[in-house]
Amino acid sequence: MAVEEGKDLGVTLRINPSRLFPLRLLQFFLVFLALGLGLSVFSMFTVRYLKVQNFVPVTQTILEQLPVKHCYEEPHSLESWIRPPSKLMHTMNDSELLWRASLAPRIKTYPFKRVPKIAFMFLTKGPLPMAPLWERFFKGHEGLYSIYVHSMPSYEPHFPPSSVFYQRQIPSQVAEWGRMSMCTAERRLLANALLDISNEWFILLSEACIPLNNFSIVYRYISRSRYSFMGSFDEDGPYGRGRYNENMAPKVNLSDWRKGSQWFEINRMLAVRIVEDTTYFPKFNEFCTPACYVDEHYFQTMLSIETPHLLANRTLTYVDWSRGGAHPATFGKNDIKKEFFKKISESKTCLYNNQPTTLCYLFARKFAPSALEPLLELASDVLGIS
Repeated sequence: MAVEEGKDLGVTLRINPSRLFPLRLLQFFLVFLALGLGLSVFSMFTVRYLKVQNFVPVTQTILEQLPVKHCYEEPHSLESWIRPPSKLMHTMNDSELLWRASLAPRIKTYPFKRVPKIAFMFLTKGPLPMAPLWERFFKGHEGLYSIYVHSMPSYEPHFPPSSVFYQRQIPSQVAEWGRMSMCTAERRLLANALLDISNEWFILLSEACIPLNNFSIVYRYISRSRYSFMGSFDEDGPYGRGRYNENMAPKVNLSDWRKGSQWFEINRMLAVRIVEDTTYFPKFNEFCTPACYVDEHYFQTMLSIETPHLLANRTLTYVDWSRGGAHPATFGKNDIKKEFFKKISESKTCLYNNQPTTLCYLFARKFAPSALEPLLELASDVLGIS
């Protein structure tokens, strides 16, 4: 019986040789799978431990193409649009910056709680010798101001982290007195400040400027004014109309030509008008060169043509031109007395919201570094800065 069964089995195997094929296919598949797993393990080993350079660019390219989502940010939320830049240094060139800053909402009401701030813009060559006085001025008023500093590109500030000026420098370029590069620096300051949607008013200052009143008075004065403070006068003589170039017509005619102080305070709408301007800039850049000092004519003329009804037609910064020359007087240690500030406060009467007032100046210049010590001593009694 066993022999009979053996013969039957042998016959069966000879009759159905095709049944061997699935078994071989399975063996081939298992060998292929083992080789694949081995290569995978080997690749992981080489990338992780041998750091094969060929894999790095591919990995970086894939990662760079993937969207990055920070755990603290919802990319499509309103907060991501209105949050001010965490760092003022950026890689935008001037054209990109001015374009970005010129974007303005058309709806006047804000869909969030907005606390309007004053942007204090310092146009400097290098150090800020009056910084200790400004530190006292700003103390206790966080959330109501922003600070921007445009200095020479070669200058490296060394403010401590506790300073209000710490990391407040913006990308800068060389600014030459009396040339268009000076106005370009001012536009650069305005554009960087406009990136913060909460900045509503913009004040241009220099390293030689000081405040004449405490922060509360300054904020109230500016925020309640119906006008922006930029001097814009039609002045006869060689230093006014005498600087006009007929090649600027018909965009700018002699009757449009204005002169005023470089130091201004303007609201957000006028700041946007300045940074978005492509009409007047080419004319002043080409035809207003020394002895036409463009920082005294460009913004003053442009805004006088476009928005004369929004200008108070005066500056908030006191300067003393009584000594003559191309530059105003510089005040040093021996000038800083109570009588000096009394003279400034009584120097003129002006209009504030169309009403007469004796509070005409909120800032003053030019002050030498030697003036700092007596200024700090008188700050509380004379300036109201504790």
